[in-house]
Amino acid sequence: MEAQTIDSQILKYLPMLGEDEKQSLLGVIKSFLSLKKDSKSTETAFTLDYNRELDEALARINEGNFMTQEEVEKQSAEW
Repeated sequence: MEAQTIDSQILKYLPMLGEDEKQSLLGVIKSFLSLKKDSKSTETAFTLDYNRELDEALARINEGNFMTQEEVEKQSAEW
């Protein structure tokens, strides 16, 4: 369903609700927006942590602190 259609249907039905129902609906809308905000905040924190970890890994590589694939395979064979 298109957003314009949904918006028009909400506007059509909204006047049919009583005050208590409108308060309840408003609470639901606010809770949806709060969840959306929290989710975005979590995604932002995840992205910042991920980018920090990448920067740290690249710094280690640039310092020569890494193992080649062959070294990893040789080491893992000894396990």
